[in-house]
Amino acid sequence: MILFPAIDLKDGQCVRLKLGDMDQATIFSDSPKSQAKSFEDQGFDYLHVVDLNGAFAGASVNGAAVEAILRAVSFPVQLGGGIRTLGHIENWLEKGLARVILGTVAVRDPGLVKEACRLFPGQVAVGIDARGGKVAVEGWAETSELTAIELARRFEGAGVAAIIYTDIDRDGVLKGINWPLTLQLARATSIPVIASGGLASMDDIEMMTRPETQVLEGAISGRALYDGRIDVPRALGMLKAA
Repeated sequence: MILFPAIDLKDGQCVRLKLGDMDQATIFSDSPKSQAKSFEDQGFDYLHVVDLNGAFAGASVNGAAVEAILRAVSFPVQLGGGIRTLGHIENWLEKGLARVILGTVAVRDPGLVKEACRLFPGQVAVGIDARGGKVAVEGWAETSELTAIELARRFEGAGVAAIIYTDIDRDGVLKGINWPLTLQLARATSIPVIASGGLASMDDIEMMTRPETQVLEGAISGRALYDGRIDVPRALGMLKAA
């Protein structure tokens, strides 16, 4: 079970949003590469990065910050936000990303996702962000009529490396992960699922060690880490022992 520390990039800075609202951003660091290096030094195995501006723009906006992160660390990095074309995917993988996360394009053009999985096996993940159970796109600005399970099932057998499932209603507000819906999704698909949105305390870490959650690949933590609500050495030790 992997605990992914999160770096969300807005205007070149590390921030956390409240409920996905770009106007409710708290800045945690002016140096994304230093933050990434700190996470690596603490013993984390994998880094989750989101280009928030890129998610709205449909193209990379914080590319310089992401490239600086890649130069600063040696552990694998996954990136989402504004990656909409095969060219975008190939460019980022060539720069050293372990995998890209496709969100809006997974709804708009599932064929592109399947082609990307064929061309770049093991390096393409799908981001499913849901509000009220329905998938949101365009940086969470629009809600579709698709459910998370319906979208996940479109990619069965396509070679998707993982699904990052974010409950927008819990993102950045420390309510705890929506375990029932996340586990329901994980049991409905053969694709590995990563929980995102709301991880609040060591209670969520303890939940990650239970037998019923081992169906997941891991969970992402942002604000709880920045606020010091997670005892990192203890959390990583618990997860390795589970």
